[in-house]
Amino acid sequence: MRVTLRPLAEQRIVITGASSGIGLATARRASAAGASVALVARDGDELRAIAGELEASGGRAIAVAADVGVRQEIEEAAAATVAAFGGIDTWVNDAGVDLWGRLVDTSEADHRRLFETNYWGVVHGSLVAVEHLRAGGGALINIGSVESDRAFPLQGAYAASKQAVKGFTDALRMELEERRLPIAITLVKPGSIGTPLPDHAKTYLDRAPRLPKPVYEPDEAARAILFAAEHPTRDIYVGAQARLVAIAARFPRVLDLVSERFFFDAQLSDRAAVGRLDNLHRPGLGGVHGRHTGHLSRSWYTRLVQRPAAGRALIAAGAGAVAAALYRARR
Repeated sequence: MRVTLRPLAEQRIVITGASSGIGLATARRASAAGASVALVARDGDELRAIAGELEASGGRAIAVAADVGVRQEIEEAAAATVAAFGGIDTWVNDAGVDLWGRLVDTSEADHRRLFETNYWGVVHGSLVAVEHLRAGGGALINIGSVESDRAFPLQGAYAASKQAVKGFTDALRMELEERRLPIAITLVKPGSIGTPLPDHAKTYLDRAPRLPKPVYEPDEAARAILFAAEHPTRDIYVGAQARLVAIAARFPRVLDLVSERFFFDAQLSDRAAVGRLDNLHRPGLGGVHGRHTGHLSRSWYTRLVQRPAAGRALIAAGAGAVAAALYRARR
């Protein structure tokens, strides 16, 4: 089955989690390319301001306040998109929240709320999207994480949700392909991206969260998402860091020891966590970028995999070299 996707300028795109971070960066880039964009998140006021910004720049956008954890609200968001634009061509499930803390200290209520957004939000969005895409075709793009392949300490609940997203996405892809439905399904796996995610995260710790380096520009993730909106792609890693972690995950005990040695401190800043607000149970702050103060990297790896086979062969060779080095280290 060959899936054909429209040029971005002709597309009608739904983006959840569009009020900040990767979702907002993707909405701006999609609108600039000529796509009609439905912005979905919990904060209606923030979304309306963003929609006004996009329309002032010549784009077409609507704001739909919805909690992705509630199926009915996602169905209403889809209906609003069809009413405004006449249909849906690409659906991006980006909404996500995070939580820093040891699993033994995490409350069941917080753990469940995280899954309502990160996992059930993807389930609801995907199933609603399939109903709208099954006839005319299109792209379904789910945002996983480097932690879809490998868990980090202090983000256990987040890692579990992102691994659940991977399992759901992979199974759904096979089921739709078996029925020969013209829907391309992509799982995007970002590494550390310089969004407000750690600023918005709930924490059980006395030091504020941070992302381990290297940290990449949010626009790198937006580029990858919109590439998948035009080119059927199974998986895309955003940042060489994410790809290298996936390779290293083939040597789990080695990575356990490395993580235990380095990844606790690497995920905690020098700032105190006292008085922080989080978006686990309420809408968070807007903006594409977070409070990361270091250098934000470009992902030449991710851009290269969007090029012809020569670039992919080069990347495969590099990945093989890393795998060999890890094997030697384990021995």
